[in-house]
Amino acid sequence: MKYTFTSESVSEGHPDKVADLISDSILDAHLAQDPLSRVACEVLVKGSEVVVAGEITSSAGVDIEKTVRAAISEIGYTDAGEAFSAEAVRITELLTTQCVEIGTGVDRARDSGQGAGDQGIMFGFATNETPELMPLPIALAHKLCEELSRRRKSGAVDWLRPDSKTQVSVEYEDDLPVRVTDVLVSTQHAARISTEEITELVDQLVREVLGDWTDQDTRLLVNPTGSFVNGGPSVDCGLTGRKIIVDTYGGMGRHGGGAFSGKDPSKVDRSGAYFCRYVAKKLVEQGIVNRAELQVSYAIGVAQPVSIKVETFGTGNEAAAREFVSGFDFRPAAIIERLDLLRPIYRASTNYGHFGRKGLPWEE
Repeated sequence: MKYTFTSESVSEGHPDKVADLISDSILDAHLAQDPLSRVACEVLVKGSEVVVAGEITSSAGVDIEKTVRAAISEIGYTDAGEAFSAEAVRITELLTTQCVEIGTGVDRARDSGQGAGDQGIMFGFATNETPELMPLPIALAHKLCEELSRRRKSGAVDWLRPDSKTQVSVEYEDDLPVRVTDVLVSTQHAARISTEEITELVDQLVREVLGDWTDQDTRLLVNPTGSFVNGGPSVDCGLTGRKIIVDTYGGMGRHGGGAFSGKDPSKVDRSGAYFCRYVAKKLVEQGIVNRAELQVSYAIGVAQPVSIKVETFGTGNEAAAREFVSGFDFRPAAIIERLDLLRPIYRASTNYGHFGRKGLPWEE
């Protein structure tokens, strides 16, 4: 069977990712001072406005405004001539403490131990088609987008701007990747740069980053509107948690709907999804299956999962996979302890996928 599968990535300058990084920066700032902080931080960015909203219960003393401006500056929005810039934005804080009922349910689960911070379903996925055990389309899209950012930040290409998106289409035969059929790159740029110059750079990057996955028939589309001078939150609205498919498996694995950024690990939307990836990855690493997907579900205030499901897609020993997974403890407190999640590590996960990257505890 032959088919084509497409995934996209976005840079840290994309408005939604700006919001994600601010949320995770605020989370990390609290965890650095108080590892038991409870944080659910949402951000909206638009024009010259940043709205920080949510619930935070913590003994930490975090300067929200300073944290927001530092995150924006790190991304590269520092041009005072733009509506959205680190020093010029107006910051509105709409923060309260965590709901008492939720806090009590998490702290004193009915079945002993730390309860889940919410109900919900989480998925984890792994496949042996790449060294990172990630689907090839999203892995390549991330690498291409990340290389654009690297060249911008290093100064190697001085006309690149922070906002960009990539999209990679991969042809599969019998569920194995064969070749890249199409590449789409939209990158913000300085007004002085011609379409030809942008296309020349992107063509070079595609050949370098995608390598032998491309061939003479691979189609390349660059900045389809012809110009991408105006970008980022100056002209577009960004919200925390709106790039959940970019953050996970590019659509190849299923998603439970819960976002990650701005949430401390008591929220199983984040820690449960990370642990499902951790276990799925081990199933593939140990050769039990070639492709694995886990689903776990929780009830708020209850430690033990409601259900755990293992899908192997017919690629290995399903009974052995279920037996292997049964040896893992999916209670929130056990996940937090095993992966050491009460640390300020979350800004490192915000961009270019929460999975398939070195240095993250659920990937080690």
